[in-house]
Amino acid sequence: MTLTDLRYLVTLAELRHFAKAAAACFVSQPTLSIAIKKLEDELNLVLFERHRHDVLITPAAEPIIAQAKVVLHEADLLKQMAQAQRDEFAQPLRLGAIFTVAPYVFPSLIPALHQSAPQLLLYLEENYTHVLSDKLANGELDVILVAAPFELPECQSADLWQEEFLLLMPQKHPWVSETHIDSHLLADAPMLMLGEGHCFRDQSLATCPMNNPKLNNGNSLETLRFMVANGLGLTLIPAMSVPYLVNQSLSYKSLNPAPTRQIMAVWRRRFPRRQAIYALIQGLKQLELYSE
Repeated sequence: MTLTDLRYLVTLAELRHFAKAAAACFVSQPTLSIAIKKLEDELNLVLFERHRHDVLITPAAEPIIAQAKVVLHEADLLKQMAQAQRDEFAQPLRLGAIFTVAPYVFPSLIPALHQSAPQLLLYLEENYTHVLSDKLANGELDVILVAAPFELPECQSADLWQEEFLLLMPQKHPWVSETHIDSHLLADAPMLMLGEGHCFRDQSLATCPMNNPKLNNGNSLETLRFMVANGLGLTLIPAMSVPYLVNQSLSYKSLNPAPTRQIMAVWRRRFPRRQAIYALIQGLKQLELYSE
């Protein structure tokens, strides 16, 4: 068996369709089918149940596929180690961040790195924490920016910033005249929150008592801002998003006690491009982000 055979195996397991897997691997369907059949013969195992429109993974194939992913990751790591010996900055660093960090960090990070580390190029992605975690573990991303607590085996991390959650409200809300808002008052307020899967939602619910049965769901902080401006309720925002508040009909206040979150960078412990990681972390720590 070859690494190419293993890539065919993993791709077919992910897409569950011979034609789609062949297209993803840039080969013809017969080429992929023959390679999978040859692999099955070599292992003396049936790895897939063939059906007219899709394929099913057999129970015997599951540990084989899992190990194939490990082998491919190690092969990729070997290439990265060799490349790092030549030039750590030759290829872009693949950086992912959660939805409530990426829009507020990426715009200032790129020009900052142009000054401090112009040789460092970044491939950027924003996603949910669990998706970023999987991509980091699988080698699809090199560094991720997430909120603590966060742990992933065989990884190390660096704390970047701790920031407050602020209460966003319409400019004409009665609380606008207050200096700070008692966090316990949020229990009976019409709070607008991000949808399921956002760690910012989970942290907000964990740190502030919100028992209002009219809790609403939104898919982005920008959407929630429009809803707040329209008078549909209040919401929490991370302090780093304040410079991006352009709607004059909105106001924000600190809470007492103030809920906070710790933002951290996480990368695989064996990732070979240490100097590239260091340049990125230094650039991130030097960003002038809003804080109360």
